[in-house]
Amino acid sequence: MVEPSRRPPEIPPPFDLSRIRPIPIAQRKNKVRREEFGSLADVDASIGEFIDSLPRILAADELRHAAQWTAESVARGAPVFVAMGGHVVKVGLAPVVNDLMRRGIVRALVFNGSTAIHDSEIAMIGQTSEHVEVNVADGSFGMAHETAALFAAALERARREGTGLGGALGREIVEQQLPFPGDSMLAEAARLGIPVTVHVGIGTDVIHMHPEIHGDALGAATHHDFLLLAALVTELDHGTWINIGSAVVLPEVFLKAVNMARNVGHSLEGITAINFDMLQHYRTSVNVLRRPVARGISLTGHHEINVPLFRIALLRELKARGLGS
Repeated sequence: MVEPSRRPPEIPPPFDLSRIRPIPIAQRKNKVRREEFGSLADVDASIGEFIDSLPRILAADELRHAAQWTAESVARGAPVFVAMGGHVVKVGLAPVVNDLMRRGIVRALVFNGSTAIHDSEIAMIGQTSEHVEVNVADGSFGMAHETAALFAAALERARREGTGLGGALGREIVEQQLPFPGDSMLAEAARLGIPVTVHVGIGTDVIHMHPEIHGDALGAATHHDFLLLAALVTELDHGTWINIGSAVVLPEVFLKAVNMARNVGHSLEGITAINFDMLQHYRTSVNVLRRPVARGISLTGHHEINVPLFRIALLRELKARGLGS
């Protein structure tokens, strides 16, 4: 064992500032320029003028890039798919999504189980999102009979027709003539012939507590939807994948679908991914915005503000390219 030196370390003299070599500020590279500052929108400005007034810095410019890159996909004839969690319904964005489907911009919807439940309840009674803290106290949380009955009918339809849960739910809503189909993304997609896939984690949704919901039927229907999504993703070259508010299930589903497509020879080049969420999470940051795609954008904030802004920015971009009115 080497005995440590008993001599105290020599303390250096203070740093000699006369040795510093300043540079002219003109030589310095900067990240912010005054030309990128925002302008003052008039109090009576249109929403388009408001967007134009935003700074060309950080999230405001990312919003513009999201619109531009999505418009590039549309201009190339490439698909735009929207994956979403249940809060998209709960904050009132079905009209925005339905409009983008009717315009031919969005070609497929990708739901988790809660999205399908909330959308179906809107079609059924025009309301959704029960008071969990109240109802869980007496065990009535998630026990609405009509919701489970609609899903049971859709699962039987899926079995009978050899289809998935998303398409079967949309057709069931339409054929049962539920009161509010115009506010349902499932029903609107069924009317337009646009595919909807529903990706269920068994045990995560309220309908799984009901005796009429059978695991074999649920598993078969959601597995069919997964394979349908994988087939749709094979066509995503230069397309856009938009994820709104799903932090776990749909990012994982997307990663697997992309991998399956590439495994059988589809290169899937030039994909744009856009993530809208209140917080940015690991799976969306890595499995949506980085690993499987060419370029990704995160737009952090409230869906009920950011998604309508994105719609307007996208429609203006398409109009500028002669692709919309």
